Formats: sequence, structure tokens, C-alpha cells
Amino acid sequence: MELHVKRYPNNPILGPDKEHPWEAQAVFNGCPIKDKKGYHLLYRALSFQQKHEDQTMEVSTIGYVHSDDGCGFSEERRQIITPEREWEKYGCEDPRVTKIDDKYYITYTALSDYPHTPEGITIGIAITKDFKTIEEKHQVTHFNSKAMAIFPERINGKIVAILTMNTDKPPVRIMLAEFDTPEQMWDRKYWEKWLDDIDGHTLHFQRSLEDHIEIGAPPVKTKEGWLLVYSYIRNYKGENKVFGIETALLDLENPLKVVGRSISPLIKPEEFYEKHGMISNIVFPSGLLIKGDEVRLYYGAADTVCAIAMLSLKELLTFIKLKDCEEFVSDHMEPVHFERFEGNPIIEPTHSGDWESKYVLNPTAIYDEGKIHILYRAQDDEDTSRIGYATTEDGFHLTYQHPEPIYLPRIPEEIREEPGFSGCEDARITFLENRFHMCYTAYNGFGPARVAYTSIDADDFRQQKWHNWSVPILISPEGMDDKNACLMSEKIDGKYAFFHRLKHTIWLDFVDSLNFEHGRTLGGRSVMCARPDSWDSEKVGIAGPPFKVGDEWLLIYHALSKHDGQYRLGAAMFDLEKGELTARLDYPILEPKAGYENKGLRPGTVFSCGAVLMDNGNLYLYYGGADEVVCAATMEFTCLVNALEEQKD
Repeated sequence: MELHVKRYPNNPILGPDKEHPWEAQAVFNGCPIKDKKGYHLLYRALSFQQKHEDQTMEVSTIGYVHSDDGCGFSEERRQIITPEREWEKYGCEDPRVTKIDDKYYITYTALSDYPHTPEGITIGIAITKDFKTIEEKHQVTHFNSKAMAIFPERINGKIVAILTMNTDKPPVRIMLAEFDTPEQMWDRKYWEKWLDDIDGHTLHFQRSLEDHIEIGAPPVKTKEGWLLVYSYIRNYKGENKVFGIETALLDLENPLKVVGRSISPLIKPEEFYEKHGMISNIVFPSGLLIKGDEVRLYYGAADTVCAIAMLSLKELLTFIKLKDCEEFVSDHMEPVHFERFEGNPIIEPTHSGDWESKYVLNPTAIYDEGKIHILYRAQDDEDTSRIGYATTEDGFHLTYQHPEPIYLPRIPEEIREEPGFSGCEDARITFLENRFHMCYTAYNGFGPARVAYTSIDADDFRQQKWHNWSVPILISPEGMDDKNACLMSEKIDGKYAFFHRLKHTIWLDFVDSLNFEHGRTLGGRSVMCARPDSWDSEKVGIAGPPFKVGDEWLLIYHALSKHDGQYRLGAAMFDLEKGELTARLDYPILEPKAGYENKGLRPGTVFSCGAVLMDNGNLYLYYGGADEVVCAATMEFTCLVNALEEQKD
């Protein structure tokens, strides 16, 4: 459906005032609250460069202004929060205000150093009864965080807040915290205990870890749930960032449960005042008010002025309603699904500070000489990815796990000098011409991800002579984000066949040689796209190498849903000689329902890079759960084949 968003005709509603040095350069990110006395708007004010402490810098403080209607504001603007304590010494940014009992609690970003570092960016809180006198100030967090908003009423007797963690040292997380008393909000012991279970407090809205997200306004209660707005920046690490405002609906009793979310931005920078300013092309949500069916969204534009947009609550709630995957199943079909191993997960991070301390995920697998070989991605505490190795004879229980990684970052495109996501990710292994061939994602944290290819002689693989992997070749186009690649297990019409992913779709290409000489890179053509109104609506990519079925090939693939942001697995059939998709199930064959698939780095994720077909007719699938653990599941292969054949009828 179409969502009608109207900008207030007199935008911007508030801008810088040259008569006040403290707000002479910019006035933005205003957060309103309404009471019997009218509307109170708190906003971020920015000065021009000035001497401050021991620096020459622009200084952020928090301003206040009153309004009778929430749109037109008085000329009496004043500072209400200024840097006074060591932990906020170099600035106070982006206020969010909530009333609890008879007091107003103003949370804001506190800056303790300059130039700013992640460790110096935390959350502060100020308390007032009248917006004239600040009675108390406290540092809330002692770790990198900002954008904390308090819910306007207690939930199950608890004060609840939502905040953004690791905003300046990704991956960023949206987190929930519950407090028995207001004082607990700035209790350092509380936060130390809270940090012990980060995954248990995480909400997930990101479509990609390369995107950035930040909480906007305090949530507002509706009959359907808590309405939350947030800033969503696509391609945050790239040159073509896209800033937008999105929204979600949280369960009234359990706000960790997402019951609705937008699949596209409510607002993107379009108007002159949104596209031109201190930082161009930015819209940032900062306030939300609801009266009847009218939703009034306050936002900062171009980091320079405050603005308002209006929309219908009824339309918005319909727009963000989650679509259930069962809605996509054809009436005449009996769905087939993988069955999880009861002992999942089969591999977990060590949490010991070593090369697989933080996460283990996204395994590939191959059967050879009586056992299944599992190659999995492992991340250390600095988020460098390497490839680990384990074996199993029954498909579930490990018989061996190598103590060291079997494959390490070796080329500049895989190596990052400082901590952060980088390395060798998401391998896919194939056997062909007496060699084991591996495609994986090479990433150095800066440039686009690229497909790397390496191989090893069969005897060296079996004897674990891991130092004999060939020097990797980058086989995807430079400057283009490309991943999810594999070499087929046999040639097609005398050529080597590769699947890979470009532009969120699955591509197929054929090459004459595996040397990729004379600048040859993967290209070909797209053979499978996302389906906008289905469970696989955002992007698709292969899981592991496909299986031959007669003259066709059965491919398991992963897909991200724009409806709920979850990764699921599906199945399709291809005629590769014609390069055609011949069948595709309407529904997922594995979706994140287990606890270990919903608690981790990326909740709501099942992501596979490989499966093995055994002599007993069972397909053993290996996958990452929530980007944190390695899991296994099985299905009768013929059941999956038959389901796809029925799809053709």
C-alpha cells in the first residue's frame, strides 16, 4: 500500500539563531513532549568554532523552547543542558525527553573527549520538574552508546529504555534495558551485569551489517503496540549512503518482540532544507506525537534545522504490519521443512580470546572418504574472520575439530590494520578434477566485499596440509559488492560454472579456465531475483553448491525478507544448460524459530553455505544460527525434489 506523508508547509519549524552564539550554526533533532502547559521542545544546538576547555571547536548544547500548538514556537529560546561534568566535558547532543511520575528525564549523548573517540561517547541523563532547573545529572553508560529513549510508562512494573550501542565501533546494536527504579538507570553495577547478556537484550532491524541504525524518538503507545521510529542508513560504509526514517511496532507487554516494521523509508531527503545544510542529505527522527489518527513526526534536516511531517496512524499501522510466511504457501501444497538436530548447536564460540572466541557461523560441508568435512567461519574478539575445520561421521556429532584455523587472511583485500569486520568469510567448497575448490568472501572493512577463489590438492586436503592452499585470486569485479559464490561440482558444456551474487540477485557465469587470466572476472547474467511480495523479498544468494537431479540442479538459497528482516532458506531448481530457473518453492524450508537462531549477533537468522547428500538419502544441512553458532538439520532429499517437481505442475 502507499503511505501518504505530508511535510508541514511551514518547515523548517526551528533553525539557528545568529543572535545566540550557542545556537548560531545549527538547531536540529528536536524532541517534543506535551503537558497541560503546552508543548516543550528540547533540541540540539551547535555553536560556531570557539574556545572551549583546551580546544577550539564547535560545541553542542541542548536548548529549550515552548509552543502552544507544537508547530509555532516562541522567541524565548534558552540553553537548558550544558557541559559541566568530566563525562560531558566536550558536548551534549540529541536530547530525548520522557516524563516518569512528576519528573522529566532527559537523556542525551555525552562527549568526554576531543577529538571524539568511541570510548568518550556515552549516554547522560538530566532531571527536571519544570524545564527551568536541572535537579540532577548522571552518566548512564560507560561504554560506547547514544540515542537512549525511555518508554513513557512502566511495562510490567519496570521502567524500560531503548538505546543504541556501539554506534562508533560497529556492528551497532539496538538494545533494551529494564530498571526497577530511576536510580538504577545510572547504577554502574547494573550495567556491568546487563553487559553479560548482550544478546538477550538485542532487537534486530538491520537488513545488513553494513547498514547503520540509530534510535530516534521515545516510543509512543498505540492499541497495536509501541510505535518506534529510527534512523536507517543504507550502505553506511560506502560512498553512496542513503539516509532514511523507518519505523517499527513493538509488543505492548514484551517490547523485545517486533510485531511490525517498515519495509521502506517513511521519509528520505527530498526537500531543499533536507538536502542542503551542515551535512547534506540527512533526515533524522527525533520526536513523535500522536493525536487521534494524526502522527506528527519531528526530525532534524541536514543537521541544521528542525522539521515536522504528518501521516495517518491507521495507514502507518497497516504499512508496517508483518506478513506471515504462511501467507505465501500455495493452498494445494504440503510444505516440506528441514528438521533440526536436537543437540544444536554443534559448534559454539570458545569465548577464550582465541581465533574463534566471538562467533562461529556459516559453515560449508563436503563428504569425502567416509566423513563429512565442515569448514566454518570463525571470528575473534577483533572481528577478524578465518576458516575453521571439523569432521563428523554421523552428520551431527563431531569426531574431530582442528585447533587452529585452516585458512587465514593473506592478501590486502582481506586484511584490516585496526579491529573491525574483515578477513575470509563464508566459504563454499566443491570437489572437481582431484582438487578441493573454495570460494569465499574477501573483505578488508573498507572496500566492497569481493569473491576470492583458492584450491588445494585432494591429498593435501586429506592429510591436512593446510599451508598448501593456492594463492587466492579475486574473481569478482573490482568496486562491486559481490559474494555468495561457488564453483559447480562438474563442468557444464565443457566450461566451469560459477554462481555468485550481484545486486541482491543470484548470477550464473561460465569460464574456460580457473586461472582467470587477462583480467577475467565473474559476470554472466542474473538467474534468480527477490520476489517483492514474498518471504524472499529483499535479496537472495546461494546457500551451498547445488545438487544434480537428472538433467537439472537443485539449489538451496538464503533470502532476506524486507517484511521482517529475517534470513530464511528456500529451494529452487535450475536447468543450467539453458541457464533457466525451472521451479521455486513459495515458502521457506528453514526459518529462524529456535532460540539459538534468535539470540546472537544477528537474531532471526539461518544462513547456510553448504549441505551434504548421504547414501541413506538424507540431506544434511549445516548453517549458522543468529550469526553466532554452527547448527545442523536434515531432510529426506526425495521429499524436497518432489516438492519442487510439484511446483512445476
